[in-house]
Amino acid sequence: MSEPSLVQSVDHVALLPAYLAAGTAVLVLLVDLLLARPAATVAVAATGAVATAVGASAVGSGPERRTFCVGADCSYVFGGRAALVGALVALLVLGVLALSGPMLRAGRIPVGEFCFLLACSMTGGVVLGAAGDLITLIVAVEVLTLPLYVLVGLRRGNLAGAEAAVTFFVVSVVATTLTLLGAALLYAVTGGLHLERLGSLLSGRPELLDLPLTTVAVTLVVAGLAFKVAAVPFHAWAPATYDGAPLPVAAYLSTASKLGGVIALLAVVRHALPHEVTGPVLALVAALTMTVGNLVALRQRRTVRLLAWSSVAQAGYILAPLGALALAADGDARTAAYAAALAYAVFFVLLELAAFAGVVALRPAGADGGTVDDLRGAARRHPWVGAGLAFALIGLAGLPPGLAGLFAKVTVVRSLLGGGAGWLALVVAVNAVIGLAYYLRVAALLYAPAGEAAAPAVRPARAVAAALAVATVVALVVGFAPQVVLDLAGG
Repeated sequence: MSEPSLVQSVDHVALLPAYLAAGTAVLVLLVDLLLARPAATVAVAATGAVATAVGASAVGSGPERRTFCVGADCSYVFGGRAALVGALVALLVLGVLALSGPMLRAGRIPVGEFCFLLACSMTGGVVLGAAGDLITLIVAVEVLTLPLYVLVGLRRGNLAGAEAAVTFFVVSVVATTLTLLGAALLYAVTGGLHLERLGSLLSGRPELLDLPLTTVAVTLVVAGLAFKVAAVPFHAWAPATYDGAPLPVAAYLSTASKLGGVIALLAVVRHALPHEVTGPVLALVAALTMTVGNLVALRQRRTVRLLAWSSVAQAGYILAPLGALALAADGDARTAAYAAALAYAVFFVLLELAAFAGVVALRPAGADGGTVDDLRGAARRHPWVGAGLAFALIGLAGLPPGLAGLFAKVTVVRSLLGGGAGWLALVVAVNAVIGLAYYLRVAALLYAPAGEAAAPAVRPARAVAAALAVATVVALVVGFAPQVVLDLAGG
């Protein structure tokens, strides 16, 4: 009788989106080296992002595909949710490339390195959505995050960017160390690393939950990934990093990077970690995150810092459904909580990208976000751009006609009530009211009469205006068909 082969079969169709993303990074390097034409380099990066989004959608439209398997445990699982994440990350990269046009033409950032690092980060985002074990998950998060250290400080001669990059690097290294240590301790306790196997081992052997080592391991993994989401009390790096980074990079940090942290946290909470332990912790973290983010955002005068603190608050809304896991009575309530968290993240990144696109369009090429007062009367000078930015802000506040933001908050509250966490739903509602104060203040300022000290009018770049228009249209469409996102998130 012959022995079974130890060589694993590899499903290359499942890996196609990752191949396309990684191939984009390599091709960008070659084009930049051989042609040395910035327009060609950006065009290749944009084409690769579109191909990655199409490839992810095509592969995800079929049945779930698994590869790198040992028995029933697989390290790479590509289904509808992975396709949603991969396509969204690729489209966010495309949007950031459009926002970067004026900055790249100013010549303070090398085009080849910028596009290569974005493509590398896109590869990590695509793999992250399909990660089936802790090692693949952590490596994918780092591939998504590592290029951002350089992107934040890539502007020549910019001290604020260098300081922001160092801050981001140090905090991220600590977060990664905590996550890896937690994963090692989980392996020591259970002998497994695949997410589904970890979940079955911890649920099938309740005595493991009584071990102090298990509690420490779970705490370290959750804390390490909470850094990536910029959840309180692991949030202090976000405002300084966003404000010091170039505006398009800050947009990417606030959207794709945050989405990656949410996906990683969602994966370990849903499949690997015991919900009766993580639920109360995440409920407390969510309540603190949204409250601190909103209260500090009220006092901000710099535009990017206001968006950064509002992004911290939005992370609290995203994490809130996961706080109901310990109280959820059945599996359907837990599935609804997971879907609500991912759906809110999708709605948020679309509106956040539109908000940053509006700020980029109204600021000089290569400039920082400036102060909120610099936006006074901007909608009077540029009606369509101002309307797009106002729509994004109103959507983030959860008001019509920003239906994507409205349905996002409704979805979260509904999942909390269904999971028996009424007190957390009340906290979400109160914080949503607090958030109205600064979102509507900025939106109203766009239409206020321009004073003598108003910033001079800036002609928005066509690529930036197009990115704002596309993000606004997509947010509108998603707002009218939120169930599509919920179905994909729950798949």
